[in-house]
Amino acid sequence: MISIRELRKQYGSFVALESFSEDIVKGEIFGVIGQSGAGKSTLIRCINRLEKPTSGSIVVDGQDITALSGPDLRRARRRIGMIFQHFNLLSSRTAAENIALPLEVMGYSRLKRKARVEELLSLVDLEGKGDNYPAQLSGGQKQRVGIARALAANPKVLLSDEATSALDPQTTRSILDLLKNLNQQMGLTILLITHDMGVVKHICDRVAILERGKVVEQGRVVDLAAQPSSRLAQDFFPRRQYHPHPGTVLATIAFNGTTANQPIINTLIRQYDIEVNILNGSVETIGGESVGQLQLELSGADVASALEYLHRLDIAVEVEDGRSASEQLVDSNT
Repeated sequence: MISIRELRKQYGSFVALESFSEDIVKGEIFGVIGQSGAGKSTLIRCINRLEKPTSGSIVVDGQDITALSGPDLRRARRRIGMIFQHFNLLSSRTAAENIALPLEVMGYSRLKRKARVEELLSLVDLEGKGDNYPAQLSGGQKQRVGIARALAANPKVLLSDEATSALDPQTTRSILDLLKNLNQQMGLTILLITHDMGVVKHICDRVAILERGKVVEQGRVVDLAAQPSSRLAQDFFPRRQYHPHPGTVLATIAFNGTTANQPIINTLIRQYDIEVNILNGSVETIGGESVGQLQLELSGADVASALEYLHRLDIAVEVEDGRSASEQLVDSNT
């Protein structure tokens, strides 16, 4: 649905976005995460052509929007909905009138606007709120109005620019659940900009992490979460700092899918001559799969064999050895 190649945006000598390339498939929720100044908003503003890229291409639903201007660009934008952090509602218009605004611009008759607005109010669970002004709505209700307005023209792509960062955690969850439902019901492709890893964990299929305009990590959320060394996993599963005791190995193991439900620790203790001390661990549900990490302190004669067993299970293992060089039992490949 969206194909981005070598996208670059430069303001004078400052490079806000460099060599961003990604294919976002139809019907997926793709997250872009990073701190302030990472280039997230620049990316989304290039995709809807509020900013003209310095170089590179952006193809949305088969059309290169970087090559468009004037009426052609305006028509292309109708297929791209947008929701914002601060809602961007007109305070002098009711919720229904805010939702109807793009339909007015597109020349819909009053009767068609009314029918479409009622449909959209129902879609975002705001029945009976159409006559309320923004000042009479909660933050979550305002964002639902913003979502309804973004969907008015039946777009194929929805861009979300920090759409939940101004909301409390409970309201954030309800808005994310709404976006997920819209994604599933309508086959809507969503590109979601956020600085919150919790948003990525709750809703995204894939993610790209931006840092100073460059992608430093990207992939399926569930796959990255199952790699101990990934930035995503380190944020999902914060580690405590331990220093291995002499004669021990500190191992962080990550697991997902069916391995999350296997008695791994019990098997290690029964089959191998080792002692296992569980230092820290947690399990999360990500993308409908159980994903977790454990920090273990291992000691005994069979540590190398036990780690090899974990590798055979296709469990990612990261090792910190507390032994002296002459005592190490685990080679660099393990």
